[in-house]
Amino acid sequence: MTDPIRVGVIGVGGAGGRHLRTFSAMDDVEVVAIADTNAQQIEALCQQYDIPHGYTDYIDLLDRDDIDAISTATPNFLHEPIVVSAFERGKHALTEKPLANTLEAAERMVAASEEYGRVLHMVYNHRHYTDVSIMKQFIEEGQMGRVYHARAYWMRRSGIPGAGNWFSNKAKSGGGPLIDLGVHVLDMALYLMNEPEVASVSAAAYAEHGRVGKGYRTPVTDFSDHDVEDFLAAFIRFSNGTTITLDVSWSTYSSYGDDFGIAVYGTDGGGEIAIKEYKRTNSLKLFTDVAGKPATIEPQYSEGPGHAQVARNFIDVVRSGDWEGHHGYEALKRSRIVDACYRSAAENREIRFE
Repeated sequence: MTDPIRVGVIGVGGAGGRHLRTFSAMDDVEVVAIADTNAQQIEALCQQYDIPHGYTDYIDLLDRDDIDAISTATPNFLHEPIVVSAFERGKHALTEKPLANTLEAAERMVAASEEYGRVLHMVYNHRHYTDVSIMKQFIEEGQMGRVYHARAYWMRRSGIPGAGNWFSNKAKSGGGPLIDLGVHVLDMALYLMNEPEVASVSAAAYAEHGRVGKGYRTPVTDFSDHDVEDFLAAFIRFSNGTTITLDVSWSTYSSYGDDFGIAVYGTDGGGEIAIKEYKRTNSLKLFTDVAGKPATIEPQYSEGPGHAQVARNFIDVVRSGDWEGHHGYEALKRSRIVDACYRSAAENREIRFE
């Protein structure tokens, strides 16, 4: 393919706005249409980015024959109907995390991607920042020896999305901080550990703050629809003997602000990425021995592409015409782990994978 890839963006607030800015900056991409329920925002963005078509109903965008691919950044429960409808109309799809609000919906999305032979990519942007890339290279060069454990976390002191928001409604979101934030650091851990096969998951979830009006980003008076966890802790075993611990919260009485990261432990070295309030400056430390003495390495680097690299990879795969294997398998693996965490917490038992 030599002509521009023609893209439609569905949901243009927040993460969707980043999609739009990224695609609009690409020389080999043409943003044909955008869709959102906010008509005023649609009109303003169409003018700002010189987009010819804007809709308040995403079906109108999907029905266009002059769109090759779509990206969607909508509430989680809309991912499946939007993406499957796109595949049915011959379009490729890039979607924000998580894959869907339920494991069953995620499985249907992957099945549709296979059935219609279209690309399904997930926005796991944190693996494309430089601190993660350097640690990945450090591991692959053998500097850590055998990696055997990782601790991943995303912790907020007070960061529950506003009451009445779909984020805190399980039917719409699929869960709380695990499915919202935890999937990012889980992806970082699995990526760095070279995608080990899951053996079992054990988790505990707590809903102590949101349901009584604590921990919201802004003061609330009605929190009756809040039915997801505030905090979840998980222990994940893999078939090769490695393990991951995962801690995620929207609200905890702790020293955290809005902080996330990962620590990786190996037989010959280790590493930590610690990000406070989304600042990636000096976030990476690597641990090794020099002349038989413990040493800490603090590389100097720029932040890296993040979202832009996700979009670039998606467009490159669509343009290549080689779409085999690009059906959301990694994203589905993460959905299965998330589902197992919630089942383990609800049933108070370990969930074993076959």
